Amino acid sequence: MTAAEKIYENWHHFAKERDTDGLISLYAEDAEFESPLVPIIMNQKSGVLTGHTQIRAFLEEGTQRRPNELVRWYRDGSYLVNDSMLVWEYPRQMPDGEQVDILELMELRNGKIQRHRIYWGWFGTQMLIKSALDKSAK
Repeated sequence: MTAAEKIYENWHHFAKERDTDGLISLYAEDAEFESPLVPIIMNQKSGVLTGHTQIRAFLEEGTQRRPNELVRWYRDGSYLVNDSMLVWEYPRQMPDGEQVDILELMELRNGKIQRHRIYWGWFGTQMLIKSALDKSAK
């Protein structure tokens, strides 16, 4: 099994199981993590985190805020690896309904995630907008 395949399998497993230690072990010490969820969860303007300390804080807070009925962790087993790039999707449409639609894009170096960007589709983005509006109304 290649490093990309291990990350593909382990990241999904650790995320579903809320295993923050397992997740952070997949990242390089100086990794960069980028998601539109970062400003909402971490109450900051930037959606970018750098290094284990910042990424761990986000992962810990994010796992505490679940469950969300739209985070269902369905994927069809398809992924793309091109040199040091790993990409897969959590599609909106599932065999039994819908879920938050997310594309995971990871740049790998030395068997670790060096840069991780998460892109949200239209369905999940609606959830982010509602959350941001609810937060600003308080």
